[in-house]
Amino acid sequence: MSNPKCEVLLSATQIAQRVKEMGEEISRDYAGKKLLLICVLKGAIIFASDLMRSLTIPVEIDFIAVSSYGADTSSSGVVRILKDLDQSIQGKDVLIVEDIVDTGLTLNYLRDTLLRRQPRSIRVATLLDKPSRRKVDFDPDYRGFVIPDHFVVGYGLDWNQRYRNLADICFIPDDNFR
Repeated sequence: MSNPKCEVLLSATQIAQRVKEMGEEISRDYAGKKLLLICVLKGAIIFASDLMRSLTIPVEIDFIAVSSYGADTSSSGVVRILKDLDQSIQGKDVLIVEDIVDTGLTLNYLRDTLLRRQPRSIRVATLLDKPSRRKVDFDPDYRGFVIPDHFVVGYGLDWNQRYRNLADICFIPDDNFR
């Protein structure tokens, strides 16, 4: 796929406004606490950066990398941790920051894995939510946008490591993958 036809689903302006609103909500919910953001690499890096700047509470950040897609356009359901956290989360208020939740398999696995490390609390913030693709009962605590079942790129989301740098979130019609 050299130059796919992309259609804008969410503009950079819409994204910025919603991330700001999410930051305000999270800051209210964690008022008086210190929060540890766990950014799920690589897709959530832009969202986590913008979200972190919108918070008005003390915040730290750490990174974890998981894989369930490979070069495909749908989750394999097999989750692997590629890069683990650099610090202990025991006794901390943790917010997992993810780019997109579709089947829920990756976030369900990740949340369960991190819960065994005994944080004080653990919640999930996702920029995009595709509940129509859910395979497990999983509901993020904070969500930016509910989107239809399209394969999306931009604002950190990729196809085969490409298109992360797009400012808008775009969908690529399925016929571009044939």
